[in-house]
Amino acid sequence: MSLRKILRYGSLAVIVLGTTWLLRPPPEERHADAGKAAKGTREDARFVLKIAPGSSYLPGTQPFGLDLTLHGLSDVVADFEQRYPDTKIEIINVPGVREYLVTQLSSGQAPDIINVNVEDVWTDVQKGWYVPLDQFLEAPNPFVVEQGDPSLPGSKEWWDMFTYQGISRGKAAPDNLNYCLTYDMIETGIYYNRTLFKTWGVEPPQTWEEFLAILQRAKQEGKIPLLMNLSNFNDWCTDLFFDQLYYDLLPGIDLIQDPVREQYLQGYLDWDEIAFLFRKGFFHADDVRYREVWRLMHDLKQYTNRDMMGTDLLREFVTGNAAMLWSVSAIGFRLQADRDLGFEWGVFYLPRFTKQTTPYASSVDMCVIGGSGTQLEITCSAIGDTDPNLSMAERMEKSERLQRAVAFLQFLCLPENYARIVNEYPCMLPNIKGVAALPVLKPFEEILARRYTTTKWVYTFDLRFGEIQSRMLGLFLADGVSEDEYLRWEEDNIRAATENLLRRKSVDMDKLEHIWEGKAAIRATYRDLPPEPGRDAR
Repeated sequence: MSLRKILRYGSLAVIVLGTTWLLRPPPEERHADAGKAAKGTREDARFVLKIAPGSSYLPGTQPFGLDLTLHGLSDVVADFEQRYPDTKIEIINVPGVREYLVTQLSSGQAPDIINVNVEDVWTDVQKGWYVPLDQFLEAPNPFVVEQGDPSLPGSKEWWDMFTYQGISRGKAAPDNLNYCLTYDMIETGIYYNRTLFKTWGVEPPQTWEEFLAILQRAKQEGKIPLLMNLSNFNDWCTDLFFDQLYYDLLPGIDLIQDPVREQYLQGYLDWDEIAFLFRKGFFHADDVRYREVWRLMHDLKQYTNRDMMGTDLLREFVTGNAAMLWSVSAIGFRLQADRDLGFEWGVFYLPRFTKQTTPYASSVDMCVIGGSGTQLEITCSAIGDTDPNLSMAERMEKSERLQRAVAFLQFLCLPENYARIVNEYPCMLPNIKGVAALPVLKPFEEILARRYTTTKWVYTFDLRFGEIQSRMLGLFLADGVSEDEYLRWEEDNIRAATENLLRRKSVDMDKLEHIWEGKAAIRATYRDLPPEPGRDAR
């Protein structure tokens, strides 16, 4: 379920940490000791590797403008350069938008290591822009091996070093290759004013009906019940509500369970399955479950801030104007450090739908929508020292530059180095064994123990799809268009995105059709499935 500059749709890894008010440069000159000075110069180096780690660990910045200047990553970089005097690591900050990525990756000018949401990577795997990491992850981490203790995680496979095995290994692309190193974890939660809750005599809710009752009480008391922005609705809310309504259908509609990913994802609808299901009548206006996703979202909107784009959510919460704030785990650091905060606060997760909420509720706990925070990929720039006419496998075998880039990532994963970076302040949850989460992040550690989401909806299709959905959803939630009008737009949007997807990618629809027919008996036990437009899904 990185944090980085707000990407479209409020991506979990992006929604808070990249904003200018979150990581402002210190007012004074950056300290000369922000990172240890490494010997040598760029001109002396045989390898000059550029890394864009995202704003979570960017040296010289001050999270939330508080009295802490980050230097953990630059310290570890200095140690790596001391070990490899022929190498210089340049830490850079880049725009967190897809347009930048496409331009830089297509021209071979992207950073060697970059922090990108893996769902964005999935859409481009056929272009050769990213280096698959499987052969390295399945081999020992040499920095662990040299310690001489075969019981240490990483001594047999680099994979073994990661705490959240399900989410980390589940990030394999639909081609079954891993392009992403899940460096840390992030999750969302509902921050609540515990002082207000005590005054009202209520506890964190266990069901959606209890949640609605608290929202109504907050509204009656003149408080903003729940702070959210449009990207929360478009991204997080969509995934959670979708899962609540479609989860119990998965045995009959989840068509591909590959042996690598399924044991970790435990039911996930990839882009090819979504496209196929759309052609079978799902996600249309007459798909009652899909209609319920948006109806329930519209109902929730009446309890949130009116302005979904311009409201300073954190300010409204810390000043006591709101009862609850739906945000990411990093906010806890800001609240913990606020000496003038006039109330106690806590964290809970969204409660489950019940049959009282909707007859189509799956009656399961809300799933994880966070997971991977900082997601590091090695780009094609790292194999720029090889002949571009060779195959990816040949270029990987010949590239010395790639070997040094991989070594750097392996070095970052050593627990003693990792803790200096990830636990420099409580922002992200650690994903390396032997490194414990800082206390303020413990509630999110419990949330991450849940199963993963059924879909990352806004990442299923292309950028155009997501932009259209966001604009129309904003209108719908503000009563600018009716439910029927919104669903018509959404259906047209999915249809166009599906056709575009099938033109760009090779999808074996015959295989999916065969599996679909094999699950007919299961689906026969379901009620109110959408009408199938025709027998031929091709």
